[in-house]
Amino acid sequence: MALANIRIVMVETSHPGNIGAAARAMKNMGLSDLCLVRPRDFPSAEATARASGADDVLSAAQVCDSLEQAIADCQLVVGASARDRWVTWPELTARACAETLWPQLETSRIAIVFGREHSGLTNSELDLCQYLLRIPCNSEFSSLNVGAAVQVVAYEFFQAATAEARAAASLSDPASGEEMESFFRHLRQTLFDIGFFHATKSGPSLMRRLRRLFHRARLEKKEVHMLRGILSQMQIRLERLNAE
Repeated sequence: MALANIRIVMVETSHPGNIGAAARAMKNMGLSDLCLVRPRDFPSAEATARASGADDVLSAAQVCDSLEQAIADCQLVVGASARDRWVTWPELTARACAETLWPQLETSRIAIVFGREHSGLTNSELDLCQYLLRIPCNSEFSSLNVGAAVQVVAYEFFQAATAEARAAASLSDPASGEEMESFFRHLRQTLFDIGFFHATKSGPSLMRRLRRLFHRARLEKKEVHMLRGILSQMQIRLERLNAE
């Protein structure tokens, strides 16, 4: 599953409760890969208590001595930051991050890196990242708890996974290439029979556009059968009119 390729990395977290809250947020949204870089207090009873049942995420968490070690097997790294920087990185909101990077999760491991509670990530740590992630907040109170930040990001990736699952479910029985070609031949003949091509004088160009339109729709077998039924009724009606 693509969600398994998302690694949450927390750098020098000082409060163990935030680690537990992050683990709980991750499990809520189907994430399981947690990596901790030099945590101040871990393992911790407080982290376990705040995890509220996500003990498996905590017990499987990697503890690393450096950010470089934590992301060594990741193909993409995204650094979360609330502070303005002198050096600019390509920026994404949490939602844009999930939408942009989701297609790459089938083949790539992606690390989302969260910094220290009070100072975030250093510029040298952000140098290891390809993107900067920001979570828009109230400008008058923009300090977001790290556990809450993990929850927001995990939620957006879960939503991306849910949207993909819904799209796949909607195509329960997609039409085959042969069925689509039969439909296009039927459509072309019907448009010819009713004189539409004669009226537009652009048959090949029009068919090419119609092909693109129906391919974008990703028709199911039942939908192709329905459309061909409509075409057949049009041809039957036309034959009756010509016979009168």
